[in-house]
Amino acid sequence: MPDVGEGLTDAEILAWHVRPGDKVTDGQIVCEVETAKAAVELPIPYDGVVHELRYPAGATVDVGQPIISVRVEAEAAPEPGARQPVLVGYGVTETSTKRRPRKQPASTAPAPAPEARPPAKPPVRKLAKDLGVDLAAVTPTGAEGVVTRDDVRRAAAPPEPVVPVVPADARETRIAVKGVRKATAQAMVGSAFTAPHVTEFVTVDVTRTMKLVEELRADEDMAGLRVNPLLLIAKALLVAIRRNPGINASWDEPAQEIVLKHYVNLGIAAATPRGLIVPNIKDAHAKTLPELAVALADLVTTAREGRTPPTAMQGGTITITNVGVFGVDTGTPILNPGESAILAVGAIKLQPWIVKGKVRPRQVTTLALSFDHRLVDGELGSKVLADVAAVLENPKKLFVLG
Repeated sequence: MPDVGEGLTDAEILAWHVRPGDKVTDGQIVCEVETAKAAVELPIPYDGVVHELRYPAGATVDVGQPIISVRVEAEAAPEPGARQPVLVGYGVTETSTKRRPRKQPASTAPAPAPEARPPAKPPVRKLAKDLGVDLAAVTPTGAEGVVTRDDVRRAAAPPEPVVPVVPADARETRIAVKGVRKATAQAMVGSAFTAPHVTEFVTVDVTRTMKLVEELRADEDMAGLRVNPLLLIAKALLVAIRRNPGINASWDEPAQEIVLKHYVNLGIAAATPRGLIVPNIKDAHAKTLPELAVALADLVTTAREGRTPPTAMQGGTITITNVGVFGVDTGTPILNPGESAILAVGAIKLQPWIVKGKVRPRQVTTLALSFDHRLVDGELGSKVLADVAAVLENPKKLFVLG
């Protein structure tokens, strides 16, 4: 089990993509594991035949423990009596095993006869190869047992969260907290009891922002891009940070220093089947609106598919959490550890609003900004929140200030 993140000590095996007897090639994905930070696919760094899977799916394994052994070619096999397991991400500790030269014959152990290839059309086989799906493990639904495109896509989809079967007379159910959910819980407790939180709120008319969203969707320069209110909210926050750089900072407790960040790695809180994660867009401050749209779409899609790598969740400087997608008006968000501020965005709803002395129906939302009061005082926090609100109320400021 390799260390796929910073300082991680173990990981849970989510799924195996190979079985004993399967041939594997250098770089082939053999399993998926979940660490405290993300789900990660592990490649095998050898050619050969799978000899043994050391742990079943669902097992939690310490970093450095063997999880799979492979019989390699005769030229690369260890001497008689030597230990043969080959680890994913680690070399064998007792003896060394070299990768075999390319295009060499015959393994040290005869591979079992290959199974009959499941019936599937060439385009479906290509799709399975592109998605890393073993057709032999796919349940066909097509006529006469033919594997279809939908079968392959279902097999490639991330596993749904397991819903325990609850007996009718059960009075309680216990669910083990591990992986991403456990790490999130520990981080939130640490954040809540380390950084003194202050939260401010503002309700803002975003009718013009919603109109701009529709205009951008029809704009040729944004063709094919995912344009939504979150994109403009992210841009508004970046404008506010540029005008108030002190909000983009962190507290160094050992050094008793405030660390000002001259870059913005913009975190976007994402709810996934495995728990809440906060991947971030690197150097978001330097991106144009189309570039930000691409980065945001990629981040959200990857998170929902459970494919966010640990590196995407490291180094964040400030975060947005969109609780509005759940129909919630607002909240008091807890800081992501190591950051000084987090912006919560509530649901955008049609509400009566006074415009030029008259009551009009307008699109309205409530923003909440939580910040670390050790390094962000009320004036700075208020200025940031007011700037975000001003840009969303009159998005033309994006082109003047951004």
